[in-house]
Amino acid sequence: MRFFYSWIDFWIKRLLLTFTMGSRASTLLREEEIEEIKKETGFSHSQITRLYSRFTSLDKGENGTLSREDFQRIPELAINPLGDRIINAFFPEGEDQVNFRGFMRTLAHFRPIEDNEKSKNAAVSEPLNSRTNKLLFAFQLYDLDRDDKISRDELLQVLEKVDVEQKMSIRFLH
Repeated sequence: MRFFYSWIDFWIKRLLLTFTMGSRASTLLREEEIEEIKKETGFSHSQITRLYSRFTSLDKGENGTLSREDFQRIPELAINPLGDRIINAFFPEGEDQVNFRGFMRTLAHFRPIEDNEKSKNAAVSEPLNSRTNKLLFAFQLYDLDRDDKISRDELLQVLEKVDVEQKMSIRFLH
């Protein structure tokens, strides 16, 4: 009898999970996808599943993508002086949605730098979190007009935002 109740409990939990996740239940990550993302980004299996959970919680449209508005609801980005630039980094030019794979590729730039930055296999591309890729990523945050140069105005915009943030912090300390 105990086995029967645990079996029923198992199916009730699955049913509740399906109802609470709505249409997302059919879009759970497959093991093959997780393995591909691991190879591409360097994140661990558990990190990928946690980030997928976060991704789906941010996906207010429940369509498997995030919009700029979804990102703007993240409090840490809303108060960050460079929040708008970080959000823009998730969206290739002309795109207004990002899927989970694109989300993970962008987040990979924020991972710590690996000791073995260069791959011994020439056929394998440099990791997304290599020094070179991190520098390119940071450069793109500053190069708003995407002309492959950081103009004086672009640099001043960033410095002004950071300065305003520092002044606000100092003001609140007094």
